[in-house]
Amino acid sequence: MEQGEGSGSKPYDEIWSKLVPSNSKYSDVELWYDEVEIHSEVKISSSEKQGWCKITRNSDLCSATLQNKSLNVIFVDGTDVPIEDTVMIRCGSEIIPGPVSDGYLSYRFKVMPMNESPKKLLQISLDSDHLKCSICLNIWHDVVTVAPCLHNFCNGCFSEWLKRSQQKHASVLCPHCRSAVQFVGRNHFLHSIEEDVLQSDSSLRRSDEELAVLNSCALIKSPLVINNGKKPRGKRARSMPEEDNNGTNLSCAQCGTEYGGFQCNQNTVHLQCHACGGMMPSRNNFRVPQHCIGCDRAFCGAYWHSQQVTRSDSHHMCAPETFKPINERTIARIPYLAHEKNRHEQDITERCIQQMGKTLQDVVSEWIIKLNNREIDRTRMPLNHKEMITSETHICKYV
Repeated sequence: MEQGEGSGSKPYDEIWSKLVPSNSKYSDVELWYDEVEIHSEVKISSSEKQGWCKITRNSDLCSATLQNKSLNVIFVDGTDVPIEDTVMIRCGSEIIPGPVSDGYLSYRFKVMPMNESPKKLLQISLDSDHLKCSICLNIWHDVVTVAPCLHNFCNGCFSEWLKRSQQKHASVLCPHCRSAVQFVGRNHFLHSIEEDVLQSDSSLRRSDEELAVLNSCALIKSPLVINNGKKPRGKRARSMPEEDNNGTNLSCAQCGTEYGGFQCNQNTVHLQCHACGGMMPSRNNFRVPQHCIGCDRAFCGAYWHSQQVTRSDSHHMCAPETFKPINERTIARIPYLAHEKNRHEQDITERCIQQMGKTLQDVVSEWIIKLNNREIDRTRMPLNHKEMITSETHICKYV
C-alpha cells in the first residue's frame, strides 16, 4: 500500500482514511496525517507518481476537504473541481484526477472506523420538578422553548396559551415569568431528555388519551416570530443557503397591506421560511399548506403564490420548485443521494428503465399511484407523518 505524504501535521498511530483505486492493480493510498499531499499513479498507462490533490481532515472526523493541486480539473461525485478549488468529500465519494476517457484512475474515498477509546460514564442527577411544564404541571411533552426568557412548555399547552393571548391581549407573555415572548420553537435537545426521564420513571408518563389531546392542540411545528403589539421589522434571523438577499431586511408582505382579504395585525404570529428567510403570517387551517409534512419546516412560496404576491427587493419568497405537491414534481435523472450515492448502481437503474422503454418520470408516476393505493412500505421513508402523505401532499425539495 502507498502512504500519503504528510505536510507538517503529526501522524496518527493508525490510518484514518484511504483512497481506494477502481483498478485493483494499483495500491490503496493510506492517509496517516490531518493534512496530506497525494502523490500516486493517476493514469492507467503510466506508473509515474504525480502530486494531484491535498486532503485535509475536517473537525467532524468523518469528512475531509479536497483541494485540487494538479494541472487538470478533478471530478468529485460528478462535479468539476477547478485548479486550486476545494470541495468537501465524505466516505464513498468518487474522485477522478482527470477525464476517464484520457485513462485517469477513479478513486473511492474511504474513512476508516475509529477505535473507540474507553469513555467515562458521567451520571447527572435531574430533579423531575425542573422538567415540568408550568401550565399543566406534568413532564414536558414535545417540549418548546420561548425566548428571550428560555422557559419550556408542552407544545400543546403553549399553543393553547398562544391562541388565548392573541384573542385577548396585545402581547404574548410567558406563562412562567410574564416577560414578553418574541420567539418560540421546538427544543429537540430537551425532547431527548424528556424521553430519558420517562424511561427511568414510568409513573411520570401520561396516558395515551392525554397525549392525544395535547398533540391535537400542538400548533408549533417550526420557529414562530411573535410581534407583541409592535410592527414587525422582519429582520433576517440567519443567512439562508438558497437565496442571496444582499443584506436586505425581509419583511412580511401582509404587514401593512391586505392580500386575499387578510392583513396582519399587531398580534399576528409569523413564520420564517426555511428556504429564503422571509416572513409570512402563521395561518392555522388555511387552505394552502405552510409547512412541509415530511420535515415540519415552513416554506413561503405556495402561500404567497395563493395570495398573488410577487417577489421584490423588499419581499423575498422561495421559488415554486422549493415547495409543491408530489404529483406536480418532475424528475429527469436519478437523484445523487439514491443508492447511497453509488453512481454505478444509479447508471444501472437508468439503463434498466431505458430498456423497459420508459422514462424516469414514467416510473415515478407509477410509484405515486402505488403510494396513493398504499402499496408501498412507508416504514423505510425518512419522513415525518409518512402515513399522511399522498400524491397531493406538499413536500419540500430537501426531504
